[in-house]
Amino acid sequence: MEAPGKGGLVLGNLAEVVERVLGFLPTKALLRAACVCRLWRECARRILRTRQRLAWVSALEPGPPGGHTLVQALARELERVHVLPQTVLYIADAETFSGHEECHEHKKARKRNSKETAIAIEKLLPKRCQVLGLLTPGIVVTPMGSSSNQPQEIEDGEAGFALLFPKIDGVKIQTFHFPKEVKNRVIDENKFAEAGLKNNPDLRVVLLFGYNSWKSGATRFLHQIVNPLNEKSIILAGGQVESFTSLISENNNAQPSDACGVVGLAFSGPQIQSATVLLDQDVADERTAEAAMQRLKAANIPECNTIGFMFACVGRGYRHYKTKRNMEADAFRKFFPSVPLFGFFGHGEIGCDRIVTGNFVLRECNDVKDDLLHGYTTVMTLIHLGSTKANQA
Repeated sequence: MEAPGKGGLVLGNLAEVVERVLGFLPTKALLRAACVCRLWRECARRILRTRQRLAWVSALEPGPPGGHTLVQALARELERVHVLPQTVLYIADAETFSGHEECHEHKKARKRNSKETAIAIEKLLPKRCQVLGLLTPGIVVTPMGSSSNQPQEIEDGEAGFALLFPKIDGVKIQTFHFPKEVKNRVIDENKFAEAGLKNNPDLRVVLLFGYNSWKSGATRFLHQIVNPLNEKSIILAGGQVESFTSLISENNNAQPSDACGVVGLAFSGPQIQSATVLLDQDVADERTAEAAMQRLKAANIPECNTIGFMFACVGRGYRHYKTKRNMEADAFRKFFPSVPLFGFFGHGEIGCDRIVTGNFVLRECNDVKDDLLHGYTTVMTLIHLGSTKANQA
């Protein structure tokens, strides 16, 4: 009679041992291991449910010829990451993503097609993954390895990053796209609702990115999108980018076009906390930059499982700070030593001083509607995704 009991004990211990061993595997290897048998599959599922920390892939230097450095970094690093991406936001420099590369056979340079590069990135990611890809004049990126690594402002040259958001309990992330349509001058409110931007009491943060902003009517259209979202309980942040290259969502896959429009990510969930500060034209030295970061620090947003965003005007950076590089990213790191920072240099900024705290009481300086569209500024943003089960960085 003792044998079945012992057998059950052995099986129970075996599952514990298997789960412990499989827990050391990166996600791709774990998914392959899950195909071995039912026990391994169940262990793999339990492990994946605990992996709820953001991961990222950074590419800070030009890679070998034949493709953008971000594609090469993703191909290499996705074999090592410990999350299963459900949503991916990637941003790369516009010049080399669709720039020239050498074609040795014909002894001349050929135009690298941004669509080809985008497809190469999308093929590396899980099939059911939401993907938003943007091209901008410059990149702000934290190197891989640790969230406390020094963020870099890369204003020129080949660079990019990909943020890998896994499924997080209590958090919903949705991609959206509003192209400017010649026939319809009024935004369909049903599309707002589908994107989680209307009739959604859990909406906390909206990252918005206007593209092809030089087109006629682009600014007016951006106002049409932003104004209905300018509520006291919602953090809005983002900027004007060169173009978008990927948009894969649950409902449809949008193709980049020559028209203008707005793409973005909506973050919903009662556990999300967020804050933004605006660095205006008067912020022009180390002292005033650090004063702005002190305002952001005063929001008391939890720093564990939190991500920072920096959306800056292409006219700022070392030109604005009289040849001193990395001024704003360094100021951020001084006050937030363990929060990774990402973003870009673009053609206009979206945001204001706004705080959504733990009990979701908004504190701001005035009761009038905030001006959200700016130029020659920087918007710094913190997004806290709540406590997680995982202890992995």
